[in-house]
Amino acid sequence: MAGVFDALAADRGRIERASAAQRVAEVLREHITEGRLAPGTRLSEEALGEALAVSRNTLREAFRLLADQRLVVHELNRGVFVKSLNPQDVADIYTLRLALETAGVRALHSAAPERLAAVRTALARAEAAETLGDWVAVGTADLHFHQAVAGLAGSARIDEAMTHLLAELRLAFAAVPSAHALHEPFLRRNQTLAGLLESGEIDDAEVELTRYLDDARAVIVRAMTEARR
Repeated sequence: MAGVFDALAADRGRIERASAAQRVAEVLREHITEGRLAPGTRLSEEALGEALAVSRNTLREAFRLLADQRLVVHELNRGVFVKSLNPQDVADIYTLRLALETAGVRALHSAAPERLAAVRTALARAEAAETLGDWVAVGTADLHFHQAVAGLAGSARIDEAMTHLLAELRLAFAAVPSAHALHEPFLRRNQTLAGLLESGEIDDAEVELTRYLDDARAVIVRAMTEARR
């Protein structure tokens, strides 16, 4: 066994680099989710390395992790860029959203009180951001509202999947030129969905959620199609 542990010890540096790279990837993913890194943004190794005080090797490993999560792409001789989605990406994302969020709705009656409270909190944040006219923040709160809906399932794996999906969703939102036009009607529908959840109306909530996601996907895909004409 000594030989095995000696071999593992030789890989210690790889683990340390991977840990740092994972933290960097988490920071960059959060900035994508919050809308601060838009699709097509070039991720300069020099600028990011200076801003985050990390090495180029750590950044490159972080980029690899983000590429695995479909959030960045490497373009030969040009660098690394935040990914721009296409209609097929959006369709796939919304298929997964439906599965994850429906699982949350169906688990409503067994959901922990704090899980339902998270739905209310996210909705309240969206409403507060609307009052300020901050529609980018409304979009962020919308993401966390639907993360909380999926979270009603009480599944760590669903929570993890939604955390990764939020950043892709923000990239999808960017296809619609006006954050106000995109988020205002869906904020109203979030209010409707929250009301159905509060009343324990699982079947009606599932129907509303399905229609909501179908309509949201259609709005984003239409915006992408029009932008390419």
